[in-house]
Amino acid sequence: MFEKKTKSYTEFLGKTNRIVEGTIIKGDIISQADFRLDGELTGNFQTKGKIVIGPAGSVSGDIICKNADIEGKFNGKIEVAEILNVKNKASIHGEVICGKLSVEPGADFSASCRMKTNTKNHIVNDGQQGPEEAK
Repeated sequence: MFEKKTKSYTEFLGKTNRIVEGTIIKGDIISQADFRLDGELTGNFQTKGKIVIGPAGSVSGDIICKNADIEGKFNGKIEVAEILNVKNKASIHGEVICGKLSVEPGADFSASCRMKTNTKNHIVNDGQQGPEEAK
């Protein structure tokens, strides 16, 4: 009668977790929703949404996310499925893997960077004729 249903990912859309300036977290964070970090995180972070590291925020560890905006400091490995935006006050050190990258002038981007290929648009040819080739 009073059973709690687990929320689907779509129910988290539009909701953002927030760690405010002056907060220090040591450990790993896993979140289904978007996340804004203005404090300090020493550990790994994973979300199916977007992470925003504010101007006072810093992360030392690994990040796996869908999208990211970095305005503060990051040191580690970050893997972004879609778009990584690096703002002009940002400081990035380590390794970056992303789908698309935007770096504003003035940013400290001292990282190795590897761009993912867009697998959605690749067509695998297994020897069969496609609709265009059959005509």
